[in-house]
Amino acid sequence: MNLVHETVSFVQLFPEAVICGTIMAAVCSAFGVFVVLKRIVFISIALSEAATCGLALALVFHASPLACSALVAGAVVFLLALPEKRHHLPKDVVLGTVFLLASSASVLLVAQSGFGLEEIKAMLYGDLIVSGPRDRWVLLLTGVPALAMLLLFLRPVLYAFLDREAALVMGIRCWVWEGLFFFLLGLVVSGASKSGGALLVFCLLVVVPATALLLARRLWTAIGLAAAIGVLTTWAGLLAAYRADLPANPTIIGLACLLFGAVGAGRWLFRR
Repeated sequence: MNLVHETVSFVQLFPEAVICGTIMAAVCSAFGVFVVLKRIVFISIALSEAATCGLALALVFHASPLACSALVAGAVVFLLALPEKRHHLPKDVVLGTVFLLASSASVLLVAQSGFGLEEIKAMLYGDLIVSGPRDRWVLLLTGVPALAMLLLFLRPVLYAFLDREAALVMGIRCWVWEGLFFFLLGLVVSGASKSGGALLVFCLLVVVPATALLLARRLWTAIGLAAAIGVLTTWAGLLAAYRADLPANPTIIGLACLLFGAVGAGRWLFRR
C-alpha cells in the first residue's frame, strides 16, 4: 500500500514528467529498433549531442530551443544523407568529428552565458522532473507524427535498410527512404533532447531496443516490446528517483542498463 500511495503521490506532483517520459520512451525506443538493426548506433549519439549543441545555442542567443536543436540536427542529417563514395573516409569519421565538435561547442557556448550551473545542467542534460506543458507539446508534435510516418512507410524503409540489393531490384530508391528515416530520427532526437538530454535519449535509442531484440524474433514484436520496456523502465526510474531523492535521468539509464545485462545473462544461461 505504501508503494501505491507513493506512486499516486508522484503522479499528482509531477504529471508532466510522467506524460513526457512516456511519450519520449515509446517513440525513441521504437525508432531505436531500426538504429540497432541498421548498426548505426554511433549516429544516434552524434545526433543527440548535436541537438544538445542546438540547445546551447538557444541558451546563449535567447532563441527557440526546438528551432536551434532541429537546425543543428538537420545539418547532421544532411551529412548522413549524402552518398558515401569509394576511396573516401567512412561516415563514422564524420560522425566522430560531429560528436566531438558538438560536445566541445556545447561546453564553450554555455561557459560564456550568464546562467548558473543548475540552469546549464538542466538545459544541456535534461531533467524529466522539471518537464512542463511546453515540453509535452513539443514531444507530441515531433515524436508522434514521426513515429506514425515511420510505421506508415515501414516496408520500403525496412527493405532499404536490411536488404538493399532486393530493394534496388524492386525499384525502391534506397537513398530516399534512408534520408526520410534520418530526417525523422533527427526530428525525434531534437524534440526529446530538451527534456531527456543526450544520455537518456541515447539510452532509449540503443539499450532499450537492444533488450527487446534479445527477447523478440519478429520486427513488430520487437517494436512493441521496445516501446513497452522503455515506458516501464522510465516509470520505474522516475518512481525510484522520487523515493530515493536521486536525479531522475541517471536513475532511468541505470535501470535500463541493468535490465539489458539481466536479459543478456538470462539468454546466455538459457542457451547453456
